Amino acid sequence: MKASWRVIVIGLLVAAAYACGNRGAREAGRPRVRIAAASDLSTALGELVPRFTGSRAVDVTVSYGSSGNLYAQLLNGAPFDLFLSADVAYPKALEDRGLTLPDSKFIYATGRIVIWVPAASILDVGRDGLSALTSAEVTRIAIANPEHAPYGRAAVAAMQRAGVYERIRPKLVFGENVAQALQFVQSGAADAGVVALSLALAPNSKSRGRWAEIPLDQYPRIEQAGVILKAAADADAARAFRAFLTSADGRGILKQFGFSVAGD
Repeated sequence: MKASWRVIVIGLLVAAAYACGNRGAREAGRPRVRIAAASDLSTALGELVPRFTGSRAVDVTVSYGSSGNLYAQLLNGAPFDLFLSADVAYPKALEDRGLTLPDSKFIYATGRIVIWVPAASILDVGRDGLSALTSAEVTRIAIANPEHAPYGRAAVAAMQRAGVYERIRPKLVFGENVAQALQFVQSGAADAGVVALSLALAPNSKSRGRWAEIPLDQYPRIEQAGVILKAAADADAARAFRAFLTSADGRGILKQFGFSVAGD
């Protein structure tokens, strides 16, 4: 009896190992898209990726950062298939260097910026706009680092246009990307921030603070572009995600999180 049970157990273990091996082989053979994405997309892609993979046998992984830092990584051979930047300049620079597939660059959205303050803040950003940041109550203002983050450059441009930049420049603290700038304000490390509307519309942001949109004519248009890398492991899978991102479904999700899309 004991011998019989040993045979049965061994058989079950072998069968399980065989099944796991086959499953692992199937998963290893699945198409995959590795995306380098600007951090303003974190909430929108949190909706887009599950919607895309729910009806397709494609695995998607996303790494977020500032567009400039991601660009530098791609120049150094970082293993990504698709780059979603918060501007057009970085994808075009990759294209000019011959690091992208021909004619793969595309515009997917236009971003917008807001002033974000904690719910308990005494600032009336809806009434005063960027002038509210000159208040003596404000000692630190978070923005994305303008050296490598398009949203940081847009924030500086809006402050300059409003005539408050020189007065508040000593108060500025820089996040590595626009998501980190928002985190500074949410954590209390800054009193206010100029961040992406897409992040202000995230559920945890809406419940923790207030925001006021900065008029679009106060800063250069934030056109956001993507490109498929020449070294893409599965160019067809990357094209499939690009097609979904620019489809009616994808555009609808982007609009839900405050992006403007072509045709608006």
